[in-house]
Amino acid sequence: MNSNAIRPAPCGCLERGRTMEKGSVAICFVHHAISGLQARGLDPEPVLRSAGIAPALLAVPQARVSTASYSDLWMAVAAALDDEFFGQDSRSMKCGSFAMLCHAVAGSRTFAQALERVARYFGLLLDDLGVRLDRHEDRAALVLTAPSAAQGRLPGVFAQETMLIMLQGLMSWLLHRRVPILLASFAYPEPPYGAEYRIMYSRQTAFGQPATALVFDAGLLDQPVRQDERSLKSFLRDAPHNVVVKYSDRSSVAARVRRQLRNQRPEQWPTFEALALSLNLSASSLRRRLMDEGASYQELKDQLRRDLAIDALSRTGKPVADIAAELGFAEPGAFHRAFRRWTGSRPGAYRGTAGES
Repeated sequence: MNSNAIRPAPCGCLERGRTMEKGSVAICFVHHAISGLQARGLDPEPVLRSAGIAPALLAVPQARVSTASYSDLWMAVAAALDDEFFGQDSRSMKCGSFAMLCHAVAGSRTFAQALERVARYFGLLLDDLGVRLDRHEDRAALVLTAPSAAQGRLPGVFAQETMLIMLQGLMSWLLHRRVPILLASFAYPEPPYGAEYRIMYSRQTAFGQPATALVFDAGLLDQPVRQDERSLKSFLRDAPHNVVVKYSDRSSVAARVRRQLRNQRPEQWPTFEALALSLNLSASSLRRRLMDEGASYQELKDQLRRDLAIDALSRTGKPVADIAAELGFAEPGAFHRAFRRWTGSRPGAYRGTAGES
């Protein structure tokens, strides 16, 4: 699936493309992803190994896997179950369903029309979980519904998480940019990994709400859809990775900082003052704007170092000392301490565990 031509993925399900943005996914979502296999009495180990995820990582509570590995896992589970929804609904979302959904909405005139089609299509695909588009004055929302609640079939937390990931990925693709989510609300208590939601969905989250929903600016509904059948091929070639990471929130200061860091070697990362100057901001303005977005320069550097370290330890044979140096650590001991803080494991132990795949 890395060639320029479009080739069907196994069983015709979601495809994966060539260029992958580095990032990481918490191990709890790997546990969720294989739960459908376990519920059907299937051994998840071969599927995990095919995605380059060592089964031993499941026992490391703070472990993370690369977004590329998680995307591979999504494809592998879909192929094993013939279900692109991880077996989370009473009805299987058969392989190829997501591609057909994209074909159905690509020719929409407006964002509103596309979202209405998305909602109708999911109504055909799934039994336990649905979507509706609401609009109230200056805000709109994609709200999750439970059509089968009367029969006692309530959608689980992971089903709702997965649906929101799909919806947000589709929204961003339709407008060719990441759609800012003003509020992500959830009809259940905050899970132990709730901090991940502020990265996955929105900096503004609310739990224990009447419904699970993504709230956004209603002014976007009249925007024209910027995709067609030709651009659809490129989108499907990179799915599900681009659905997992969505489009970069290019308007945020944090995203601008991440882009600048990704384009430089860690030892060349600027001081905070130099960074502010390069962004045409004063240091105090940059600090305030990052705080408003729930971020700090140190956190952004740590997150990128963490994801680069996980990728290097999992996918290369570079010595740990070399990885530490490439990530800008003055000595390996500092890298060991930082990595243990990030993942709960030492770099060598993590590599040994990940290497068991």
